[in-house]
Amino acid sequence: MLFKTLEINESKMFNTIKKLKSLKKQLKSTDGVAVAFSGGVDSTFLLSIAKDVLGDKLIAVTLTSASYPKRELDTAIEFASFLKVKHFLVESSEMEDENFLKNSSMRCYYCKKTAFKKIFEIAEANNIKYVADGQNYDDIYDYRPGSRAAEEYGVKSPLKQCLLGKNEIRLLSKKLGIKGWDRPAFACLASRIPYDTRITEEILLKIDYLETFLIEKGFSQLRVRHHGNLARIEVIKEEFPLFFGHHLMEQIITEFKRKGYLYITLDIEGYRTGSMNLAL
Repeated sequence: MLFKTLEINESKMFNTIKKLKSLKKQLKSTDGVAVAFSGGVDSTFLLSIAKDVLGDKLIAVTLTSASYPKRELDTAIEFASFLKVKHFLVESSEMEDENFLKNSSMRCYYCKKTAFKKIFEIAEANNIKYVADGQNYDDIYDYRPGSRAAEEYGVKSPLKQCLLGKNEIRLLSKKLGIKGWDRPAFACLASRIPYDTRITEEILLKIDYLETFLIEKGFSQLRVRHHGNLARIEVIKEEFPLFFGHHLMEQIITEFKRKGYLYITLDIEGYRTGSMNLAL
């Protein structure tokens, strides 16, 4: 488990509760919400609070594609069903968009444009004008061109607007009994491919398979970064020792080579978000 304890002092907790009240007030002021639901910690928290505030005036929309890990899709389906939220699964079309496939630094922008267009169409069909995503306040410190697409379409980011950061969302989720508060951070599989390296379904499926393989071997927060015939594995440093026990290293080498990698490396800096952005 990545987050065994989440601590916050009394004054900060009071401020976090104020932010939660502000979030509920903002959601209550709408006539209904369509949540862009990935199944990650942030959108799961948002969907849960929206369900509590809005009841049936709520839908969840999840886009499916080769860039979206099956394990994340299964989690999203399960949680929406648990909440009894009307859940739409829509096949994304970014794999047909040359702007996305050529994988420039604006890749996320083009992907989100495609996604939000489809989500707004579903929202409109359900008489909902307010579309919300799960961006949180900490996201302002990372390179996220998808935020521009959200602004252009008029997508609301209530977690970010209420200044709720990732740790606060995890803490509130834990205290409210929301499933998945301790789940690893999620990002689309295309983020594992260096900018200007063309995205293919074959690469995405290979990464998805190998990350699932490592999760099944006991790793929690991880990324398999694709660099041509080299795979760079990022895991949290606390889990480095797992590589050196029970012949697991040999199993990893065998599995990665079976998927076409000639060289397999463990990144000694460990897992960190947006490591591909360092090249920008």
